[in-house]
Amino acid sequence: MCGIIGYTGGSQVLPKLFCGLESLEYRGYDSAGIAFYDTKAGMLCLKEKGRVSEIRTLAAGYERDMGRKIDAHCGIGHTRWATHGKPSDLNSHPHCTSDVSLVHNGIIENYAALREELSRRGYRFLSETDTEAAANLIDYYYKQTEDPISAIRAAIREIRGSYAFGILFHDRPSMIYAVRKDSPLILASGEDGNYIASDIPAILKYTDQYYRLEEGEIATVSPALITVYRDGGASFTPEYEKITWSVDAAEKEGFPHFMLKEIHEEPRAVRDTLSSVLSSDIEAFFAENEFDTINIVACGTAMHAGLIGKFMTEKLARIPVNVYIASEFRYQDPILGSRDLVILISQSGETADTIAALRLAKERGAHTLAVVNVIGSTVAREADRMILTLAGPEISVASTKAYSSQITVMYVISIKLAELRGRLSPGEANALLEELGSKVPAAIEEVIGQKEKIRLLAGEFLQCPSVFFIGRGLDCLLASEGSLKLKEITYIHSEAYAAGEMKHGTISLITDGTPVIALATDKKLFEKTLSNIKEVKTRGAKVILVCPDADHADPSVCDFRIGLPALNESYAPFTAIAALQLLAYYTAVLRGCDVDRPRNLAKSVTVE
Repeated sequence: MCGIIGYTGGSQVLPKLFCGLESLEYRGYDSAGIAFYDTKAGMLCLKEKGRVSEIRTLAAGYERDMGRKIDAHCGIGHTRWATHGKPSDLNSHPHCTSDVSLVHNGIIENYAALREELSRRGYRFLSETDTEAAANLIDYYYKQTEDPISAIRAAIREIRGSYAFGILFHDRPSMIYAVRKDSPLILASGEDGNYIASDIPAILKYTDQYYRLEEGEIATVSPALITVYRDGGASFTPEYEKITWSVDAAEKEGFPHFMLKEIHEEPRAVRDTLSSVLSSDIEAFFAENEFDTINIVACGTAMHAGLIGKFMTEKLARIPVNVYIASEFRYQDPILGSRDLVILISQSGETADTIAALRLAKERGAHTLAVVNVIGSTVAREADRMILTLAGPEISVASTKAYSSQITVMYVISIKLAELRGRLSPGEANALLEELGSKVPAAIEEVIGQKEKIRLLAGEFLQCPSVFFIGRGLDCLLASEGSLKLKEITYIHSEAYAAGEMKHGTISLITDGTPVIALATDKKLFEKTLSNIKEVKTRGAKVILVCPDADHADPSVCDFRIGLPALNESYAPFTAIAALQLLAYYTAVLRGCDVDRPRNLAKSVTVE
């Protein structure tokens, strides 16, 4: 959730740190800071509640006060998403002692005990954070050992929880040290120096060579060399992987926001992901194993994709499927064995709760399959099998093209399992896959072509306190994702309900002018959904109907209508969600919200 960047080399460090931190803003943050070694002033730390731009202003002010430019070639930077302690200047990272500056992503579970012990040893705490305990603990052991590696090893033996640390020792002005457990951290080698970072976009502008630090490994990063030390003491120079993303893929390319750009990329993401799944060994994996049940584990939007997977797999393949919220999976004591499959869906592959669920599934002997967008991520590496969604980098916090890619995988899995179980003939399966690869992307493009109409419709939401989404069948599942999109970027309260459940309580909340977005993409359920629409309409609701163009409702039933292109009804989620994403996007824009970085949210939730 927090963002980390570090650089040491021949170039000035501040531009590298600011560029890296700005590239990580999508992760969500409330404060930022940097620590660096100035050749004349020594170790300096600038941090503040607010945006990275405010740290730029602090640095410029410092240069004015000094009457010279900062001259620094080694430093670390951080964007903080508050967990322990409110957003404030003091709680911002880096946390510094007389000998150590440290940035941290993760949660230290035993920080209270560490603070108490370190206070007895004479350390004074200035912040409310768990991270300051780690900085002081490493400082304590460094004073004992005078060796950075020994100090870090001694400290992490006492720390319980998750962490990715970037560390500067003040008497080693060109070195960065790094270690991780349960939080991601990468090392990267460039032409003019070396880097550490929490995610690829931070270093994408400077290098395409990176190494994912393994748990418990400690890295020393100098301008010319990166060395990694394993727990037993053995050291090695890492072998680097090549980043496949282009710099342009992580840029807006003329769009006002990443979210709008990423909605426009959904047709390509669906086509590319379909090719990725069909070229994988997943069909052989399913042929080799007959599963009694499938369990899908995910969070947020990925969990909503899992619900589509459950619906389609049970419908086509007739295999029982359970869907779990990842943060609750371990506490439900799931019944798992060697004839069960656990599918873990995660855009980043670093979602902490999903990683914990994966490890529990493996402990209990279940087969595991990762559906991720990052090939070298923790979930991808630890699962038995992996399917890569080729959505490309998704920078906006609100997931759009990743969701479309994830449901693409879910559809292919359901079709392949149905074919293997004899419920679809090879011809029927191929026809469905062909439609997924050709007609679906074209239909999404048609919906995107209605964006001006949808933008005008968004004006209807500006002052409303609540919005309700309703639907039946697949539309009910889709309503949940549409509702999430609206609430997370517009800050409008929104709820999704099965259309038939409205009269069991929720209809009491419908008053004059309450917007109700009704999804009606299934012709067989159209009349029933229309009955529910009439129920809310007679109570004053303002109804927005989302349905195929061929289905003509009585104009008196709805106030507005978003028409969808003709398509196999099973594939309606692809087109309907594009419309709902655009509706949420334009509503957020008109309300003046920060579309790509909504308040309090993080792109990759790397803490439990």
